[in-house]
Amino acid sequence: MQSIPKLLAALALLVAASSCEHIDNKAVPSFNVRIDLGSYALWNTYGVNGMGDYRIFDRSKNLPANYPFNVNTYTGYGGVLLMMGLEAPMAYDLSCPVEAAYNITLSINPENFEAVCPKCGSRYDPLMGAGGPVKGVAINNKVGMRQYRVLPSNGGYVITN
Repeated sequence: MQSIPKLLAALALLVAASSCEHIDNKAVPSFNVRIDLGSYALWNTYGVNGMGDYRIFDRSKNLPANYPFNVNTYTGYGGVLLMMGLEAPMAYDLSCPVEAAYNITLSINPENFEAVCPKCGSRYDPLMGAGGPVKGVAINNKVGMRQYRVLPSNGGYVITN
């Protein structure tokens, strides 16, 4: 008789695990990422501080202006979005995961901090939803923004993949 409750518990666990939706955050091709904001001075100048504060890094567009890009700086496939979350900075590729094209990049809606694709209209939550989809084709396709690591370093951070 004791095996029936264990069997039911295992069955419930199996159903719960299979019903979880998996969001593919690797739809955008993997390209090198390395942005060194690893000193207090660089972070103070080019970093983000308050929740929702964001900055775009795109070497091909020289963004941000006056950032000291060098041979070791890489800004991913479509550029990098650096955004301050609730407790720590977060970084994502700017290419729309639905379109997966380097030249179709997301913009940030300053009212709700959603990342919006100008072509497919999909919306993502980089602030509190780990870049997951919140509206549009991206929900049906189950794709989210490619996230990068933001590692503490000498009073600042280094963004890498």
